[in-house]
Amino acid sequence: MSDVSVTVYTRENCHLCAEAVDTIERVADEEGVAVELDLVDVDSDAELREEYGERVPYVLLDGSPAFKYRVDEARLRRKLTG
Repeated sequence: MSDVSVTVYTRENCHLCAEAVDTIERVADEEGVAVELDLVDVDSDAELREEYGERVPYVLLDGSPAFKYRVDEARLRRKLTG
């Protein structure tokens, strides 16, 4: 199986963002799924800041929207192993 591409739109000092990344890394490790994690700081780009505003973390799996604000662990497991 190839790596699952995971993009997390985030910002500095965002506790929900840190929690989301921790959950993704832990679940992927527990399930033995390799993930390619890309963290994108929405504050580094005016267009991203405009698009996502306070809607972070925003998580894409293989380019498709998967989670907003919180990562549901059970749903993530199904998506990674399904």
